[in-house]
Amino acid sequence: MSISPTDAQRRIIYQARRGLKELDYYLDPYVKEHYLTADSDEQAAFEALLTYEDPDLLLFFLGQQTPKEEGVAALIAKMKALRFATL
Repeated sequence: MSISPTDAQRRIIYQARRGLKELDYYLDPYVKEHYLTADSDEQAAFEALLTYEDPDLLLFFLGQQTPKEEGVAALIAKMKALRFATL
């Protein structure tokens, strides 16, 4: 069973395409495998995450800075755990 994204979800999915390999390493698998089935709070956190500029996101994923929003920080930790669980 495949879930069809809403127009708003399609917009978010498109915004997740960053073009920076280091970010796409985390964002692409999350979007493809988890975003559409995530609860509304997690989807809202993902939307908030995408409002950050690429250099800030890179610092968050490298653990050199932490986002102000707890939901965004928790989502980044989840994305990192999901990615490293597949190695």
